[in-house]
Amino acid sequence: MRQFLRNNGLSISLLALFLVSLTGQALTGWRTHGEELRLHELPEIGLVDYLRTGHFLSATFENWESEFLQMAAYVVLTVFLFQKGSSESKKPDEDNPEDETPESRRSDPNAPWPVHRGGLLLKLYSHSLSLVLVALFVLSFWLHLTGSTRRANEEALQHHQPMKTMGEMLAGPEFWYESFQNWQSEFLSIAVLIVLGIYLRERGSPESKPVAAPHATTGH
Repeated sequence: MRQFLRNNGLSISLLALFLVSLTGQALTGWRTHGEELRLHELPEIGLVDYLRTGHFLSATFENWESEFLQMAAYVVLTVFLFQKGSSESKKPDEDNPEDETPESRRSDPNAPWPVHRGGLLLKLYSHSLSLVLVALFVLSFWLHLTGSTRRANEEALQHHQPMKTMGEMLAGPEFWYESFQNWQSEFLSIAVLIVLGIYLRERGSPESKPVAAPHATTGH
């Protein structure tokens, strides 16, 4: 167990922080939603029921959507684009191990099994990271749309207004406002990380170049 925790400490810590944050969001969102219901002289709902409301679903998947979009875009763009001096970029004027043809390693007993199988399976495996990230983005986008539509209809009921369909929500500005306000921050944050990583260092972090490395050094 000790060895397992040591080898997987980063993912375990991040998942623990995720669960703590999600719990905090659920509890504070529940109280906020309860205050809104009281303002409209409506009965409050329990925590489990709140987790099915548009208020919670829209806010949750609105953020997940932008995160998966950021990661998918970053993974795909770093295949083709370079940033000289960034540890997040491949070296623009040299061969990079990421570009190695996997077929040349089919005889390697330690290679993943899709490499041994080859064919279509290997092609899918060669792009599996971006494919899964895009799929997670699409799923989160749909859940965000579902949650936002549910939230809009919950508010419409409170104000005796007509209900909206998912198509109407998708065509309206509010849904896209929710999306773009998150997308812009995600793209800004990754751009800032790439540029700052050229000149600044964090000793011991694989996301940083060695402290004594020249600013122009690119790649890992």
